[in-house]
Amino acid sequence: MRKKNSKWKLLTLVAMIFMLCLSTIPAKTAMASTTQPKSEMRAVWISTVLNLDMKAGMTKEQYTAWTRQTLDQLKANKFNTVIYQVRPTNDAMYASELAPWSSYITGKKQGTNPGYDPLAIMIEESHKRGMELHAWMNPYRVTMSGQKLTDLAADNVARTHPNWVIKYGKQYYLNPGLPEVQDYLVEVVRELVANYDIDAVHMDDYFYPYKIANEVFPDQAAFKNYGGSFKKVEDWRRDNVNRLVENLYTAIKDTKSYVQFGISPFGVWRNKSLDKTGSDTKAGVNNYDDLYADVRTWIQNGTIDYVTPQIYWSRTLSVAKYGTLLDWWSHEVQTYATTHPVHLYIGLADYKVGNDSDAAWKNKMELPSQILANRSEKVAAKGQMHFSLRSFQNNKLGYATIVSQQLYNYTALTPETTWNDDTVPNVPTFVQVTKEATGRKIEIIDENETQPRKYVIYRFTGNKEGSYDDPRNIVDVVYNMDGLTKFVDKSALAKHSYTYGIKAVSATGVESKEAFVVKED
Repeated sequence: MRKKNSKWKLLTLVAMIFMLCLSTIPAKTAMASTTQPKSEMRAVWISTVLNLDMKAGMTKEQYTAWTRQTLDQLKANKFNTVIYQVRPTNDAMYASELAPWSSYITGKKQGTNPGYDPLAIMIEESHKRGMELHAWMNPYRVTMSGQKLTDLAADNVARTHPNWVIKYGKQYYLNPGLPEVQDYLVEVVRELVANYDIDAVHMDDYFYPYKIANEVFPDQAAFKNYGGSFKKVEDWRRDNVNRLVENLYTAIKDTKSYVQFGISPFGVWRNKSLDKTGSDTKAGVNNYDDLYADVRTWIQNGTIDYVTPQIYWSRTLSVAKYGTLLDWWSHEVQTYATTHPVHLYIGLADYKVGNDSDAAWKNKMELPSQILANRSEKVAAKGQMHFSLRSFQNNKLGYATIVSQQLYNYTALTPETTWNDDTVPNVPTFVQVTKEATGRKIEIIDENETQPRKYVIYRFTGNKEGSYDDPRNIVDVVYNMDGLTKFVDKSALAKHSYTYGIKAVSATGVESKEAFVVKED
């Protein structure tokens, strides 16, 4: 009996050691086995306000070099989209007849011309790398805390139309309740979309400002003049934002129908304690009641193409768990998108990694685990946006290395928006592949009457085509350069022979059914 017991004890001990070893297998093994999506939004916010992600005072050469270096890094990490803040405070990071040059580009007084166009350079360099550019604007904010109206350019509408402006706390805002303000903001967006080759207009969570304790937002006069049949000022405020969103959407689509309109709201619409259809959270702020952002209405009416709730909390934070909100927003877009589908992306709190009172953020796997949760078949999320560039670059705890090496280790296409146009593009007219010292030079000639916006380059080893659904076979995505597009596949090995398949991609992300196939001898 003693020997038999010893034997079982030994077996038990071995089993325990085995289970312990399993639990300590590097996350890389578990993540690497996860199926990678072929289509996934992988974006990063580049914040220019207060020069958070971009320094001021650069020359054109310095700014171009910074842009290229930044985008090269993001491209190497398999990001496919940048969200560039072009209108931080009623100003412009681009040439505009309606808003002055931003001080955040020059470091000098607002209105000072930098001598170059930051947005134009960012678009050109992004598209050269096959990356989308979403132009991020803040509609109502006029100043940051402590700034005076006299700090603004003389031709800023906040100075030429002081009756449009409200001061709340230590900041100035355009009054959302004035029709003139609404009209102005629509024209600003119309100008932006007409003049620049952007892929989307993006707004974040700054609608009506976050509430200040014991201070009333001073819009009583506007409510009296324009409140109409609204009995409650809160309902009128929500209607103001709803109408702005709808009018912006219409202006964008009337100008360029394929350009998307996306909004990144605060992470909680309403707590369940306020609305039984709200999320099971106890957030101190919510969109509907505090920011007057009725996101559900935008989803239901189809006045946005994508929504990116900022779920800036960990998976274990009791008052607002990441998973709880991911499920709630998934249900929202699946239930209420009645006019057309709305893509769900998730805003991730890169800035909290290794830097938050919530101990969960001291775990380098917290944010990678959130990305894995987004990929679950049980939710509707189609990718994520990282806040922000500087945090990803800082790579605290090594979390960004995990993301790039284990989760973004294959190229992903941006999700298609077929409701804007579901036309399938034609395959390119001709493709030539030439061996060079640096790799394979690929020339794509396209003489089709309707030109695609991009091409996807697939590569298969040997003389047979493989799966076009497997992202491991994607070499890169390139923008169409007026019918003659050139690309060098630097990862191709000199001694190997390959089969290349080139597919066209429409402005709404629809791939051609067939590929132009080139087989090397």
